[in-house]
Amino acid sequence: MLSGCGGQSGSGDVTLKLVAADYDIAGGNTTKTYWHNVVADFEKKNPNIKVDVQIFSWDVVDAKVAEMVKAGNAPDVAQIGAYSDYAASGKLYSVDQLLSIPVEANFLAPLADAGNVKRVQYGMPFVASTRLLFYNQTLFEQAHIKPPTTWAEIASDAKALKAKGVKTPFALPLGSEEAQAETMMWMLSGNGGYTNTVDGYDIDSPENIQTFDWLKTNLVEPELTGPVAPAKLNRQAAFDAFAKGDVGMLNGHPSLMEQAKKKGIKFGMVPLPGPNGQAKAAMGVADWIMGFKQSGHRAQIGKFLDFAFSDDNVLKFADQYDLLPSTVSASSAMAADSKHKELKPFLAALPTSELPPVGKTSWPKVSETVKKKIGTAVAPGGSPKAVLQDIAKVAMDAENAE
Repeated sequence: MLSGCGGQSGSGDVTLKLVAADYDIAGGNTTKTYWHNVVADFEKKNPNIKVDVQIFSWDVVDAKVAEMVKAGNAPDVAQIGAYSDYAASGKLYSVDQLLSIPVEANFLAPLADAGNVKRVQYGMPFVASTRLLFYNQTLFEQAHIKPPTTWAEIASDAKALKAKGVKTPFALPLGSEEAQAETMMWMLSGNGGYTNTVDGYDIDSPENIQTFDWLKTNLVEPELTGPVAPAKLNRQAAFDAFAKGDVGMLNGHPSLMEQAKKKGIKFGMVPLPGPNGQAKAAMGVADWIMGFKQSGHRAQIGKFLDFAFSDDNVLKFADQYDLLPSTVSASSAMAADSKHKELKPFLAALPTSELPPVGKTSWPKVSETVKKKIGTAVAPGGSPKAVLQDIAKVAMDAENAE
């Protein structure tokens, strides 16, 4: 029995519209094939419900859904990057209106919490990822150093790598592509974060200022970062340089494993350490799926999403793209499978990870501001305190405008 049933008899033929993001970075049809198979299996079991699927690239999928919603033609289900604006404007079903209780209860806690707006869950985590510190084993062996367990060891390892002629001892991508993620990783490792314990922004906290002071003084000014200035370095360029063997250390997610392996790079992974040892949490990220109210297909959407979140479907998708399952049962199954042993450190970090404050409708504005400004905090003549205060003011203004 669906916990969210009501207002729909479920009888009669219904066609659900599903819009989803394309995860196939090679330009193939693997995402389309995945959804085709899920839909075919679902329609066999539910002959009165059809599902029409549209796949768009990540570059445009959020904008496409926004256009559909604005035109009064919202999809029934969207699998995209953000949900909070739609939730705040009353366009989404809450999760308890859609999913059966066992499926709703199966999401990993940090991911479910990140799907909340004002303590009600609207965003369902589709897939997840965490970040670890990658290091080039060959370069470390040549420099006779061990993986770092503290910030001081990161700095000393970077110096040793530089002395051995390594082009980029530490890659610090604070460029526009994904600076908000790199920033959060370092904030968490310094016992800070974007928000405080009551979920208010705390961007210019003493802990965050201290973190960026440390980065500027101990990594950037001694010229231990590269291959270009942090403000100009994007994540993919950093990953590419690591896969060439030019980078000693950087923060990465599971897809970097495959990229490095294809290039024959021997690497290891450890949690990004804090000033005195293990950081309080790793950064987690999730992509989201949501159900729109407009067509009134609550019962049918719920049936489809219950099916989509079966272990078999969740594991197939996560496995295909080196991502992490968003559910407890699928995570346990992946951890128990020896073919996924390299993902175990990422899986272990996920249940206690912290996610960006994606439930805040102000977050997109804050995230964009971080991307534009945070690199200047560690640039020559830059002031971490001043830059973090500037970003904090944008955050406060965005919150007050809600």
